[in-house]
Amino acid sequence: MQPQPDGKLVIDPIHDTPPVRKIQIDVTGRMGDALIRDMIAAYLAGSDIIEAKADRILAEQKNIIRSMCYKLIGPEIIEETAKKVVIQDLLNPDEISIKKSVRRMYLISNSMHIDAIKAIKTLDADLALDVNQRDDDVDRLFLLIAKQFRSILRGARLPDASETSIDEYHDLRMAASPIERIADHARKIAKITTLLEGPIPSDIMEMIEVTSDMSRKVVEDSIDALYNSDVELANKVIGKVEKMSLMIDKLNETILKCESYGSVVALGTVVDSIDRTGDYGSNIAEIAINSAMSKVI
Repeated sequence: MQPQPDGKLVIDPIHDTPPVRKIQIDVTGRMGDALIRDMIAAYLAGSDIIEAKADRILAEQKNIIRSMCYKLIGPEIIEETAKKVVIQDLLNPDEISIKKSVRRMYLISNSMHIDAIKAIKTLDADLALDVNQRDDDVDRLFLLIAKQFRSILRGARLPDASETSIDEYHDLRMAASPIERIADHARKIAKITTLLEGPIPSDIMEMIEVTSDMSRKVVEDSIDALYNSDVELANKVIGKVEKMSLMIDKLNETILKCESYGSVVALGTVVDSIDRTGDYGSNIAEIAINSAMSKVI
């Protein structure tokens, strides 16, 4: 018996173990990004077992398959021969809460942004590399959420049905996309560290830090609005983004005065990513408003 958010009690009769979902992929001639896309598609399809096969699976193909397993939550290689690689999803979906997964995505992306700004300020290449690696954690969570949502659309039971309705699940899945993009932009900022020709002028760095803090606050407030169904806060977030655009314009004007063309391009990329982060925060705020309205109907 499962209590629902609206007070209903769902009685689900006990059935035999559901049939194992299996998909076979012919990887003959599939290399690089094409093979990666195939593996991700099979994962998102909700397969319990993925079997990659060919007359002869090359060592490079196996390395790609292993790498993908490391970057996904659940799949593990359980059998490997010269002609096939069998992957089984060992994750129990009932143990995963989408609310916790989206919150975790936000926390990681926020820390990435903070450290990316610190990396360009101190020219810390090691910290920039750490930011780059953390992006994989965000991607893993995003793909897991996408996989679970597709399963629910096919009629699977909600993993956390007692506290999350299918409408909320949809809204959180929608919010996961801009959070994943925010992490991508933090990674993009961090990569600028190795392109800088020297320390960023103090006046520009101060403006970058102020704008960055405002952008992160926009995202933080939008997440709070989403989780607390706070329409008033969500509207304030959208208003902040409009004000932030003035600071972005001023910062771009200041950067254009730099003597080094390389610095202008590199810092312009940083500012663009900060601006995009604020825009994605605004997107989450709009989702928060839509989500809150759906709960009062």
